[in-house]
Amino acid sequence: MAVPERVPSRRQLPRRLLLLLLPLAAGVGRAGGARWSGEGTSPHLQSIFLGRCAEYSALLRPELRDKNCTAIWEAFKVVLDKDPCSVLPSDYDLFINLSRHSIPRDKSLFWENNHLLVTSYAENTRRFMPVCDVLYGRVGDFLSWCRQKNASGLDYQSCPTSEDCENNPVDSFWKRASMQYSTDSSGVIYVMLNGSEPEGAYPINGFFADYEVPYFQKDKITRIEIWVMHDIGRPNVESCGEGSVKILEARLKEMGFQYSCVDDYRPVKLLQCVDHSTHPDCALNSAAVSTHREAPSYYAKQSVSHIIPLLLALASGTQMKL
Repeated sequence: MAVPERVPSRRQLPRRLLLLLLPLAAGVGRAGGARWSGEGTSPHLQSIFLGRCAEYSALLRPELRDKNCTAIWEAFKVVLDKDPCSVLPSDYDLFINLSRHSIPRDKSLFWENNHLLVTSYAENTRRFMPVCDVLYGRVGDFLSWCRQKNASGLDYQSCPTSEDCENNPVDSFWKRASMQYSTDSSGVIYVMLNGSEPEGAYPINGFFADYEVPYFQKDKITRIEIWVMHDIGRPNVESCGEGSVKILEARLKEMGFQYSCVDDYRPVKLLQCVDHSTHPDCALNSAAVSTHREAPSYYAKQSVSHIIPLLLALASGTQMKL
C-alpha cells in the first residue's frame, strides 16, 4: 500500500503565508460548498416515494388499494419545479387530496422532539397512527427534496430549512400534512412531548403549536391526553404543570378541551427501557419492589391457614382408626 503524501499542518506554514491563503480558502469553500443549511435531495426520491405508496396501499391498508400512486407522485412533484424558497403549503393541496384517507378514532398521536420514539411506539399503525404513518406522511418521512436555485433539476447537495427561508419544500410539506392530520383526528387525542428538551417540552412556535392545535375540531374530539416523556439518563427539564407544558394546558383549557397530563406514561417508558435495562431510571419503583417482597409472606400465611386444618383432620382420622 502506498503511503499517502503528508500535507503540512497549519502550524508548519509560515504565518504570513497563512494570512494570504486563509481568505482564498474561505472563498473556495463558499463557492464549492453547500448553498443551504439542510440536507440535499434524497437519492432515488421517486423510487422511494412510489415504493412506500405501493407498500402502504397494498399491504398495510388494503382498503386503500384504489389509491393511484403515480397520480399522487405527479401531484407531489409539482413543487420540484418551483424555486426552493417559494414553495407554499397550498402547493401540496392536490397531493393531500389524492392521498388523504380516514384516521381511526382514538388513534391520533401528536408529538414534538421524539420522532423515533413515536414511530417505535406506534408500531406501524398497530397501536397508533401518527402523521408519519398516514399515507401522505409516510411517503415523505425522513426524506428531503428541492430544486436547484437557479437551474432545473434537483439539488442533491443541499436544501433550504427554516434557517434559510420560511417557504421551503420540506417545511411546507409538513405544515400542510399537519393541518390535514389535525383536522381529520377524532376521539381521544394523544400528545407525546419530550420533557428533557432543553428549550421546553412544548415549543411555542413548533409544528404542533402552529399547525396542529389550531386545527383541532372541537365537535370531533372528546378529550386530550398529554404524555411528558423524559429521555433515559437525561435531566427532567419539564413535567406536567411546569414551564411550557403549563402553557399548553392553559391553551387547551381556554379552547374548551378536556385534557389530562401524565409524566412518563408507563407503556412508553417500558419501551424506552428496552435499550437501557440496567440504567437507574429503569429500576422498578419502590412500590413494585415492596409488593414483590411481601408476596411470599402473604402466600405463606395463606398456605399455613390451609395446612393446619388439614393436619388436624388427618390427626383426627388417625385417632379414629386407632
